[in-house]
Amino acid sequence: MVSNAVVSSRRSFLKLSATAATVAGFRMVSEPILARAARHKVAANRKDTILLDSNENPLGPSTGAREALAAMIPDGGRYRDELSDELIQLFAQQEGLKADYVRLFAGSSEPLHYTVLAYTSPTRSYVTADPGFEAGVFMSKVSGARVVAVPLTKTYAHDVHAMVASAPDAGVIYICNPNNPTGTLTPHSEIEYAAENKPKGAVVLVDEAYLHFCDAPSALQLVKADKDVIVLRTFSKLYGLAGIRCGFAIGRADLLDRLDNFGGNFMPITAVSAAIASLKDPQLIAERKRINAAVRTETFQWLDRNGYSYIASQSNCFMLDAKRPAKSVIAAVAQQNVRIGRVWPVMPNWTRITVGTREEMAHFQAAFKNAMDGTVASPSARGLEDRVGISMEASRRRRPS
Repeated sequence: MVSNAVVSSRRSFLKLSATAATVAGFRMVSEPILARAARHKVAANRKDTILLDSNENPLGPSTGAREALAAMIPDGGRYRDELSDELIQLFAQQEGLKADYVRLFAGSSEPLHYTVLAYTSPTRSYVTADPGFEAGVFMSKVSGARVVAVPLTKTYAHDVHAMVASAPDAGVIYICNPNNPTGTLTPHSEIEYAAENKPKGAVVLVDEAYLHFCDAPSALQLVKADKDVIVLRTFSKLYGLAGIRCGFAIGRADLLDRLDNFGGNFMPITAVSAAIASLKDPQLIAERKRINAAVRTETFQWLDRNGYSYIASQSNCFMLDAKRPAKSVIAAVAQQNVRIGRVWPVMPNWTRITVGTREEMAHFQAAFKNAMDGTVASPSARGLEDRVGISMEASRRRRPS
């Protein structure tokens, strides 16, 4: 008997619409692309560089995932599409979801972009936080949507009430929780407010790429309640599979059907097998959350001792105040074989730092202190907006008075 998940997956493989043809040339903008665009050339090719600029997990795949990857090599000549169904069924069972409420993608960047394409247009706006993850802003240029970028609150949460009020024509309200780049949380009650008070026909897109690093409740409860909510999950962060690429979009089947217009393909069997092994490890989330929290706390303690300002995060990244244009500090740190960054236009003196291993953070501390003390020259650095041609600042809309 063929399951609903397989039928849904095959439908997405086969569905090619006129809409898909019109956007076939668009370029996805993901975390590694944005990080690469913001990097200074001085450290671009040094293999010994400490990488703290892409929110990767330095621990990499778990032992079980590595064993699954190796075991899959002999089957590398096969598509093994039944593995995708196995992964969907496993995740749905663990989370108490219907299998056709889960779609599988190579990471969460694809469904983020497809959701923007499916639900925004010249008459339906894209609403996001500022600062926030920029991918949806870039894709709104393809859909022709107006971008409404709403400042975070004083506690660096999404100002959900302002987001809802600022765009009666919203097609997508994007909430990353914990937020990228600040690593801060938005209360679940606020996400519930967005789901209940959004404009008719809009979806609330909740990006939970970093949820496993904290204790916040998931928005999957809103999906189970059949709200107009799509939740994104990825194996790129806590699970350490960033370069292997696997993730989910979770929502009502009718909401996810609209994403099928823009893409779909067989998943790499290595990614699927590693994801299955990761989900089957009952200790993995708790152990890696503990490790990340311990190193993050130690880093914050060092920053406190040295008088540096930062935003307290519950994720695997945080924002650090350089007290000067942060691009120059990023470049000075890069001179010492440590990559940090990037800069958001609304916070030009702040830069995002990924939490690495204890050893990596020790290298970061030394390099950052040297940069702040002026013991390392700061070569000029071009910003992200210069490299890729789009600035969040130009798109930002302040809340109505």
